[in-house]
Amino acid sequence: MTINNVSVPPLTVDHYTLRIIQAEDIHSIHSLINDWNVVRMLSEVPFPYPKPLLEKWIDSVSNETETGQSYHFSILDNTTQQIVGCIGLRVDSKDQLGKIGYWIAHKYWGQQIASKALQRLSTWALANLNINYIHATAADDNLASIAVLKKCGYQSFGQGKEKFLARAAEQPVSYFLLQREDICPGKKTSLVPPPNASTPKKILLVVAAALIDIDGRLLLARRPEGKSMAGMWEFPGGKIEPGETPEAALARELKEEINVDVSQSCLAPFTFASHEYADFHLLMPLYVCHKWKNLPEPKENQQLAWVSADELDNYLVMEADKPFIPLLKDLLF
Repeated sequence: MTINNVSVPPLTVDHYTLRIIQAEDIHSIHSLINDWNVVRMLSEVPFPYPKPLLEKWIDSVSNETETGQSYHFSILDNTTQQIVGCIGLRVDSKDQLGKIGYWIAHKYWGQQIASKALQRLSTWALANLNINYIHATAADDNLASIAVLKKCGYQSFGQGKEKFLARAAEQPVSYFLLQREDICPGKKTSLVPPPNASTPKKILLVVAAALIDIDGRLLLARRPEGKSMAGMWEFPGGKIEPGETPEAALARELKEEINVDVSQSCLAPFTFASHEYADFHLLMPLYVCHKWKNLPEPKENQQLAWVSADELDNYLVMEADKPFIPLLKDLLF
């Protein structure tokens, strides 16, 4: 399924599948969610939950999915084809923020379904939606949900109170936030260097290309799931191998990444970026190219986008690539 230019495939994790909620799910969801053990932990759900109200909600979120405002999934056990819970994410495009929520039917508690579904949707959302963070809320007495959020890398960032419809009262809640860097603990790269760092950092040499088509658009590539900083956009290119010139490395990388053939003579040096990460320093020359062979095609499961100069600010670009944007806009305007 492709919605609002975003591909929304079924998301699998172990023997569970997350798929967009369908009208035929109403009976199963209504039966499972009308349980005080479940509803008391959900702020926006009344108890009992009338079926007509659930039908109205499913209609509304289906419309929101079509416009990219939210994505709500049924969680299916592939061995039984039974729904075991739901998980959903609302998108705040203005603040580039997602808000996630989930519930698992009481009889399926204790099987780590929530943590698996939360990790899977969080990873997909940050890699495919125009968001930088995901926000979650848990009632302070929902210790299981708090443990799930922490297990999936969500960081506590404050407390407050929210009204819970089923309890007909405000409840103390804790707020959690997931950043893109938190998706792969142990692999994350901090964008801010540690204070008083005394050990010299390794210099990493990479090279990138600003491919400009006949309409004056630039080609951006989006880092796919499985890579650090998945979901961020960058200019195609890659590492310079020992013994390679920057031009030779760029020609090789463009062929490997997007099946584009360029002559080294068509690569015009334009500018460079020097960016400090926590454990290395990135040095990246940028070349401009107007002529190549083959239509760009993703060879590494990444997304590609041709972007006009006035659209560049709408894309979440890697920190190291950001200094290129105003210079390229001046070039193209």
